[in-house]
Amino acid sequence: MLVVMRKGATQDQIEHVVRAIEARGYSARPIPGGERTAIGILHNRGPVDPNWVQGLPGVKEAIPVTRPYKLVSREFHPRDTVVAVDDVRIGNGSLVVIAGPCAVESEEQALTIARHVKRAGAHLFRGGAFKPRTSPYAFQGLGEEALKILDRVRRETGLPIVTEALDHTVYDLVEEVADIVQIGARNMQNFSLLRRAGHSSKPVLLKRGMAATLEEWLMAAEYILEGGNPNVILCERGIRTFTDHSRNTLDLSAVPVVRKESHLPIIVDPSHACGRRDQVIPLSRAAVAVGANGIMVEVHHRPEEALSDGAQSLYPDQFRRLCEEIEPLAQLYARAPEPEHGPAEAQAAG
Repeated sequence: MLVVMRKGATQDQIEHVVRAIEARGYSARPIPGGERTAIGILHNRGPVDPNWVQGLPGVKEAIPVTRPYKLVSREFHPRDTVVAVDDVRIGNGSLVVIAGPCAVESEEQALTIARHVKRAGAHLFRGGAFKPRTSPYAFQGLGEEALKILDRVRRETGLPIVTEALDHTVYDLVEEVADIVQIGARNMQNFSLLRRAGHSSKPVLLKRGMAATLEEWLMAAEYILEGGNPNVILCERGIRTFTDHSRNTLDLSAVPVVRKESHLPIIVDPSHACGRRDQVIPLSRAAVAVGANGIMVEVHHRPEEALSDGAQSLYPDQFRRLCEEIEPLAQLYARAPEPEHGPAEAQAAG
């Protein structure tokens, strides 16, 4: 349930409502808005009777929340969340491009690619230090050595870093270096990892699981927000289907649905979706057209020698062409600035 306070409600009245909610054994989460504060009721095991709260001083109305996910829903938070990383803003209507190799293989490799993608227009650099692989015999990443290399990449190029934490045991190490900590598709429902991410001060990029429904994906994000970290970026990276013309099937329909259901920004990873270089650029254009807040693509200057996912990595010249092609699309489909208050706040203001 969402308790909407009246415009001009005092801080004492807000705190009184919070105490009343907690006295009944629930958790209260104040959500400041442009003109009024709302208070979310969490950890209730069933429907909450609105009558007792509607009579409290300063309360305008109590709105039932119909979704199982609460903190990630637009019912709780009507306006888009914007995740800030240095001077990069994800979710504010502009298109963010994240690029780099699947895995960090050496300092020379990482720096070479980082220089290429920065010149072409990338805003953040991605590179795997710890790699979850289907085969135990495949390259698993350089681990801590790769984190040192990523730190060097940031210092030399100025590009913020996106890299994955495989489990909660290495989260501290990754968090020291990463500007955005990635939770991969295979770990979307690793609940101890999600809870650790909820206690992090760094933004989290949460990939959709290979067979996850949108509700399961949003519920995974709910774990992170419930833990106290509001800075979550969702990433659609394809789901497993019966097709064999690509590695996975990129579910672009998820983008407008997620934007309707949730205030969290959503980006698209076409590289892992298709697994084939010639499909990456067309799918990237399509991701921009359906309203994604950004794309994340793999780039390698010598993909034929890559230790991981070379077949889906763009050459630097291809990545430069991609950036040139999507720029006018991003301007064409740029979203208008958010209104002063979202639908729920507008209704409450009326």
